[in-house]
Amino acid sequence: MNPDHNPLASAAFMLTAAALVAGCTLLAKVAGAGPEGLHALQISQGRFLFALLGVGLATLILRPRFAKPAWRLHAARSFFGWGGITLTFLAIQFIPLADATAISFLNPMFAMLLAIPLLGETVGPWRWAAVTIALVGGVILLDPGAGAVQAGALIALAAAVSMGIEVTIIKRLTGAERPLQILIINQGFGLTFATVAVIAFGVWQMPTPSQWATLAGIGFMMALAQTCFIQSMRRADASFASPFFYATLVFAALYDGVIFGVWPDLQSALGAAVILAGGALLAWREGIRGRAARRMPG
Repeated sequence: MNPDHNPLASAAFMLTAAALVAGCTLLAKVAGAGPEGLHALQISQGRFLFALLGVGLATLILRPRFAKPAWRLHAARSFFGWGGITLTFLAIQFIPLADATAISFLNPMFAMLLAIPLLGETVGPWRWAAVTIALVGGVILLDPGAGAVQAGALIALAAAVSMGIEVTIIKRLTGAERPLQILIINQGFGLTFATVAVIAFGVWQMPTPSQWATLAGIGFMMALAQTCFIQSMRRADASFASPFFYATLVFAALYDGVIFGVWPDLQSALGAAVILAGGALLAWREGIRGRAARRMPG
């Protein structure tokens, strides 16, 4: 029995993580808005800079013992994580927060598909059904029948693929290294990739004081969200905790509606609902698989 097992606390931590992640996305949209807005590459750089400061401070206080890192895996994970978050920040400049968030929920599906060739996992009919349902929701949000797929939706889809690859790599890291070690190395690599990209594309500009504050808010909130996510997963099975993270979509729609006056239309709501249905089916099936595995004699 896990001594930290506490489903109520797990749900609270996950809902807090969802609210924070949606808040980060909102702040990124604010930072990039208007003619003087920051480029998505610079917003991503600020996110990793301030997240590194937050996680670095926690490391100095807690002084955990670190194992030898798998540097190549960390570099690959961080590259795709940086790519995913940067593409997300770019997508929200074109489409509503709720749509971009819903499309981002396709990343567990892509992670599952990628786990077949990369991790040698097998996928049964229930998991294939979950992927199919979620991808139908993605098609609804992409709206190909409109004559041309929205650029923002395609960018969000690319972000989901990139984050799906990141999730696949994380599965290999979490079995060997502690969460705080993974977090701080990720922030360091992410900041490196982001800084190189900003310099290479020449998009860096001096932020205004309010923009500096916004970037700091994105970084610190993301670091706190990651911490809450880990704490939630420690206190309950992933199949119980993960569905609460879908509340990110609710928070994103609420923030976008209140701040920008953009509320989901019927098509957006339908597409998001179908994606969430696929995610819920996958979480339910993974819960059954997990309980079955624990009942097997060791």
